Formats: sequence, structure tokens, C-alpha cells
Amino acid sequence: MAGMKYFVIIGFLAILASLGSALYFMMRDGQDGRPKTSNMARALAFRVGFSILLFVCILGAWKLGYIQPTGIPLH
Repeated sequence: MAGMKYFVIIGFLAILASLGSALYFMMRDGQDGRPKTSNMARALAFRVGFSILLFVCILGAWKLGYIQPTGIPLH
């Protein structure tokens, strides 16, 4: 199903964007006399949430028959 492929791609992009924003906040927070914020922790929490959501959606799609495992053929 083509829709599932796009959903997985969007999920991976959301995970990477969240990881990138955590890196940005790690490098920029607390500089120039400003206090540290919890932005990095929040971005990493979103990354974990996106990862869990993507896993659950893939598992649900497999259970509903939208996607099929191909596996590695044994010879």
C-alpha cells in the first residue's frame, strides 16, 4: 500500500527533525549568560514518542494486513 510507505517516510523525517532540533538546543542553550532550558529534553522526548508511534503503527498495519513481511529466503 503506497499510503503506508509515505507514512513511514514522514515518521522517519519527524524523528530526524526532532533529533536535529535536540542537537541545536544542546549546542545553543546556556550560552552568552542565558540560563539553560529544557528544550533539548523535550525534543528528545518527542523523538522517543515519534519512534514508539511509528512502531505501533507499523505493527498495527501488519496485523490488519496492510503490509506483509517478506523475510530472507532460506536455501
